[in-house]
Amino acid sequence: MGTIKIRNANIVNEGQIFQGDVWIEGGLIKQIGKIAAEADQTIDATGKYLLPGLIDDQVHFREPGLTHKATIYTESRAAVAGGITSYMEMPNTKPPAVTQVLLEEKYEIASRTSLANYSFFMGTTNTNIEELLKTNPKNVCGIKIFMGSSTGDMLVDNTAMLDEIFSKVKMLIAIHAEEDPIVRANTEKYKALYGDKLNATHHHLIRSEEACYESSSKAVALAKKHGTRLHILHISTAKELDLFRNDIPLEEKKITAEACVHHLWFSNEDYATKGNYIKWNPAVKTVADREAIWQAVLDGRIDVIATDHAPHTIEEKELPYLDAPSGGPLVQHSLVALLDKYHEGKISLEMIVEKTAHNVAKLFQIEKRGFIREGYFADMVLVDLNSPWTVGKNTIVSKCNWSPFEGHQFKSKVTDTFVSGHWAYHDGTFNEEQKGARLIFER
Repeated sequence: MGTIKIRNANIVNEGQIFQGDVWIEGGLIKQIGKIAAEADQTIDATGKYLLPGLIDDQVHFREPGLTHKATIYTESRAAVAGGITSYMEMPNTKPPAVTQVLLEEKYEIASRTSLANYSFFMGTTNTNIEELLKTNPKNVCGIKIFMGSSTGDMLVDNTAMLDEIFSKVKMLIAIHAEEDPIVRANTEKYKALYGDKLNATHHHLIRSEEACYESSSKAVALAKKHGTRLHILHISTAKELDLFRNDIPLEEKKITAEACVHHLWFSNEDYATKGNYIKWNPAVKTVADREAIWQAVLDGRIDVIATDHAPHTIEEKELPYLDAPSGGPLVQHSLVALLDKYHEGKISLEMIVEKTAHNVAKLFQIEKRGFIREGYFADMVLVDLNSPWTVGKNTIVSKCNWSPFEGHQFKSKVTDTFVSGHWAYHDGTFNEEQKGARLIFER
């Protein structure tokens, strides 16, 4: 693999920004400081900022079965271009990963094709408790429950089964929280009101605050009842924020929460221009909800920021509102979107690193990743904070070839990405000689 020296970088790590060099050898960070020795490769990072590689705890890479939308290869490539060095992928593929055999098939694909480090959630149904209990907490990130609409039989709405899962599963449970009966009733209500005129501007009313809170609060009650390690994904409403604490350290929390980039960037006011292209579940909601989520990120009630990257084809997104699938591509642009918010004074560089790397590593107990520390894997990203560029079809790496950010000029650019010590990306060019590694958890 050879040695790499990154020299004169502004290193952002563990609440500090300091200038220094980083020596990479054997996939690991061997030294941080002022380094005189010459490496096989030297990167002059003068003026740039070196961050721990982002760890995205929620993506949908669509393989197997939905590869017309995306593959593990194409989307891990987009992730690396965006400074994401590790990801955790969701089980609602085709077939869904709801048995140990099906789950391991995804790991096998990733071992051959993923350019970033990877883990895959084990999926739940109303009937697969025995398979769930076989899941190895050392090399699987967690159990995923869709307590809201999903594909196939992955909607877990049997109260007795939920109680059994929460009581018996000892590893982290991540949930999608939307109350399906409320969503269905709202759909019928707004279809009756608007008929053919029903469109994306109604999405946040159909997938409402009530639907989210009812499900999230139910999950929190179950977790408290059984002492379950619960992680609630993509919080989208202000009301849900009262469910979470910021008065104890993250390491002591049994119940944690995630915010996603799209809920921090867009609001219902954007549906008029973006339409189905910002149709996500849970829905992008009001400006007030967005600002409340930001406040919870800043004050510690929300612990991590992720993407919920979920690409669909342009043709699928251009279908009528009710037929168009929810989700969109975000891994390539999540870091630069957050850096725009840094330029606006919304969030510090240190907190971006905390919420996208440090806290994800702590929350999932990931072995030797998420920090720029000697002895840790060299997962890092170099950014130029003052290198404007505009998102266009020619810049998009995801297979779907569209982005909700098309036409937006970002102020910062990812210039280099290192995955387990491998210089995987440099100024638009990929080095695919080395693949990512399976994440290991200290549990």
